[in-house]
Amino acid sequence: MSNKKKCLMIGAGGMAGAWIRRFYPRFDDRHQIVGLVDINADILHDSGDFLGLPRSRRYTDMATAFGEVDADYCTIVIPPAVHRDAVIQAVEHRLDILSEKPIADTWPACVDIYRAVTEAGLKMHVIQNYRYSSRMLTMRQVLRDGELGRINHIQGRFAADYRKHGAWGAFRYEIPHTLLVEGAVHHFDMMRNLSGGDCKTIAGWEWNRPWSTFQGDCCAMYVMDMTNGVKAAYEGSCLGAAEQNSWHQEYYRAECEEGAVAIGSDGVTRMFRHTPGQGMRVEDVRPVVPEYDGHQWQIDEFLDWIDGGPAPDTRLEHNIRSVAMVFAAIEASSSSRSVDVEAMVGQVAGSA
Repeated sequence: MSNKKKCLMIGAGGMAGAWIRRFYPRFDDRHQIVGLVDINADILHDSGDFLGLPRSRRYTDMATAFGEVDADYCTIVIPPAVHRDAVIQAVEHRLDILSEKPIADTWPACVDIYRAVTEAGLKMHVIQNYRYSSRMLTMRQVLRDGELGRINHIQGRFAADYRKHGAWGAFRYEIPHTLLVEGAVHHFDMMRNLSGGDCKTIAGWEWNRPWSTFQGDCCAMYVMDMTNGVKAAYEGSCLGAAEQNSWHQEYYRAECEEGAVAIGSDGVTRMFRHTPGQGMRVEDVRPVVPEYDGHQWQIDEFLDWIDGGPAPDTRLEHNIRSVAMVFAAIEASSSSRSVDVEAMVGQVAGSA
């Protein structure tokens, strides 16, 4: 079909392999991967064979691919440390961008990406797939419906037993700020998603322990003041030895004016109402079952957007507010003081 959007895919193995084999096939009637890049030739050809892609459109050099492939957009699914290079080349070749989180691995790199993309007038969508799982769509719907009144505060907990080296992918044991950059970028974004506000200030710490096999900090506790008056607290641990709240099993609880809503490792959203003298009433909430979820929700959004549809919630201009929380958290920990997240974003994005 001539109206298919043409995609240059940056990354072919690991998570990129999941994109190629699991996430993208549902959209074969709307897009086509016309070029593929990976520094590992074996992985490149394995995924290239799956796609039926000519060998002339498989590249181990990203610059060559950008120079030779005629595409409408690129998908970036490579380590965060090389996101900036990929985005800058996409901008130079006037391609819209669909990228895995985080925007980049450092705040200066995020700033460079933001300025390059916005000044070029291009579209960039950042994956925050946890917003769009059935479990989180259900909890968010309870809060947005207003049945429990205004939100007081939100608690979030991530805990996974990654004490054995390699249990969470070997590279994550070697990088700095492991939990914040690779994990809390999802959880902080969820605080924005559930509260309906942006983060005004953040305070707390990240740390490591002597028995850890991580080189970077893998535990964290933070408190946040949101712009709408909601307060939030986050506990994160890659050394979790008690109840597990790992990926898609995180614990969130919102205390509200007329009750509370929570979800945990069993995936059931529950509303709690306490009446003095009558005790607690607990109600399981019927789950929201979307047509698309997770990555596929966001692929659908992105393809609609570049075809003239509405701008998605996690586009670059908004997602910069989530990733700023990560780097503000790093600064808060190193300085043992509260950091003004709004000021960080304002210096880069103004009122975006």
